[in-house]
Amino acid sequence: MSARAVSESTFDKEVLQSARPVLVDFWAEWCGPCRMVSPILDQIATENIDKLDIVKVNVDENPGLAMQYQITSIPALKVFKGGEVAQTIIGAKPKAALEADLAAFLA
Repeated sequence: MSARAVSESTFDKEVLQSARPVLVDFWAEWCGPCRMVSPILDQIATENIDKLDIVKVNVDENPGLAMQYQITSIPALKVFKGGEVAQTIIGAKPKAALEADLAAFLA
């Protein structure tokens, strides 16, 4: 299962009201590091389908969300739990490093 796209109109329902933790990948089409981390996030989503939802927000198409969550550098990964930001990861990382950062949510 790959990460699905959410927008300003679906963010509340898909992320803030989710019963499970949700990792939001704030990205843009022109961002090289974003393109590097995307397949890694798809792998993590597939391997942890019962523990963590992973969604993508294109910051160019959803500037209100980017502003609301103070996205100044991408890729920016934010884990939401209970409607609140529980963790922030900035920049592209290898799979093992991302899994280590997300260990509390993947356990």
